[in-house]
Amino acid sequence: MQTLTLDLCVVVPAHNEETNLPLLVNELSAALERAGIVFQVLFVDDGSRDHTADVIRRLAATHKHVRAIILSRNFGHQAAVSIGLRYARGRAVAVMDADLQDRPEDLVQLYRRYLEGADVVYAVRRSRPENIFKRSAYAVFYRLLTRLASVPIPVDSGDFCVMSAEFVTRLNQLPERLRFLRGLRAWIGGRQVSHPVDRDPRRTGKPQYTFSKLCRLAIDGFISFSYVPLRVASMLGFLISGLALIGIVVVLIWRVMGLLPKGAGVATIALSVLFIGGVQLLTLGVLGEYVGRIFDEVKGRPIAIVSEIVGEGESPDV
Repeated sequence: MQTLTLDLCVVVPAHNEETNLPLLVNELSAALERAGIVFQVLFVDDGSRDHTADVIRRLAATHKHVRAIILSRNFGHQAAVSIGLRYARGRAVAVMDADLQDRPEDLVQLYRRYLEGADVVYAVRRSRPENIFKRSAYAVFYRLLTRLASVPIPVDSGDFCVMSAEFVTRLNQLPERLRFLRGLRAWIGGRQVSHPVDRDPRRTGKPQYTFSKLCRLAIDGFISFSYVPLRVASMLGFLISGLALIGIVVVLIWRVMGLLPKGAGVATIALSVLFIGGVQLLTLGVLGEYVGRIFDEVKGRPIAIVSEIVGEGESPDV
């Protein structure tokens, strides 16, 4: 990564955020300029279907500190952030959302904590504006992931963070195509500190992370950083085999003692077949998740395709 006079490059993935981007640029610029931080905002348009790309082009034409990368289609939030990190320049790099739920004032605080000598300063959410169902789902996911993951992933931490340029270089060197960034961030290690923040409601528009996308992100996190699902499948196999052996012994004893009711064998066999079949399908599903990710990695396709770069400056090959 080039060492330039930029203090901070802010990577902002955007998908259908045309109404939020002008507000974000104004508030982010005001907060960072007040703090005396030399900055650049690097938008990554993740295949938006509205006028987000046009808004970004206009912002880049009217604000000298705005650059943008336009992707050829929607590749997903984690892919968009990863592409942004590859093109980011400056002494430090931040990642934040485009919907203004991540406060620009909090970004300034994260940057100041970074100046104290940390490699990474990540935000930990004290409160969220979502409904109780979504908050509960987040809480369960983070705590399960922390317990099951092979590396300590901080609870209630998202992608909102400030990282040193050297740390971003290490992150970009990791070869994964399917990326769960907060897990990769934890895997690298170094001096990482947390900073508590409160999430604001979306300023305008609808959330782009639907429940199905959140579930997919959760599965990616579990599969990428935990072998526990595979071990659970093995344990289920042992458990069912043990129960089957016990059941066989019990049925034989009943038959010898004449206690087995007539017609009970058909129902027992049917239930046993259905139960074992369900467990087999569950196990195959778990194996399929891991095999599918192996298949995607082996193909070696790029994380995303960049169709346009808006703004000045050289960028690396992706």
